Amino acid sequence: MLRWLRRTLFWLVGGFFTLTVGAVLLMRWVPPLTSAFIVNSYVTAWSDGNWRYHADYRWTAYEHLSRHAKLAVIASEDQKFAFHPGFDFDSIDKAIKDRESGKRLRGASTISQQVAKNLFLWPGQSYLRKGLEAYLTLVIEICWPKQRILEVYLNLAEFGPGIYGVGAAAPRFFHTEPERLSQSQAALLAAVLPSPTHLHVDRPSAYLYRRQAWIMGQMNALGGTQYIRGVDSGRR
Repeated sequence: MLRWLRRTLFWLVGGFFTLTVGAVLLMRWVPPLTSAFIVNSYVTAWSDGNWRYHADYRWTAYEHLSRHAKLAVIASEDQKFAFHPGFDFDSIDKAIKDRESGKRLRGASTISQQVAKNLFLWPGQSYLRKGLEAYLTLVIEICWPKQRILEVYLNLAEFGPGIYGVGAAAPRFFHTEPERLSQSQAALLAAVLPSPTHLHVDRPSAYLYRRQAWIMGQMNALGGTQYIRGVDSGRR
């Protein structure tokens, strides 16, 4: 009986690693048809009786994404993106200390972690999900170049209710192609990322305009599109 349990466990663990690593490797070159978060949005809408719900998701290749959009999400979400191994340990440490001191909780997830979560996992907080997120982040960082991680993130991030990716957001909000987004437009899109269901690109609040201005300042401080050239070349 014990031998059978060990053998079963071995095959289950081996199968899990094979499937996850295989899926990540495949999506290094093949655009995802959907994501776990998009599927979850359909399930949530249908469970509420909204059978007409449609998620707007349009895959857009990296070379057709504005450099401003690439830099804006880095400036907003993960300024150490080009340098870290998938985790920003300084931000994690600060978040833990803030929590212990009773301060407002702040996110410490990197772009790589958000890709792992959005692509494969489900919303919510649990030790199981965080553990899977950490594992998948490591696999993604090992298997994908930074450029691919950024490309997938820009295609999966939610910029409004049911609006996934810059390819859907650019024509919806600015009536333009994703490669033609200006710095201010890209910064406004990035400004809603902490809460795309409560912050609205098409109805920006004073807070959102302040956040947009801050992001634009950070984009300039990072060195503008020179930073993105470093990501593209793999030198940074």
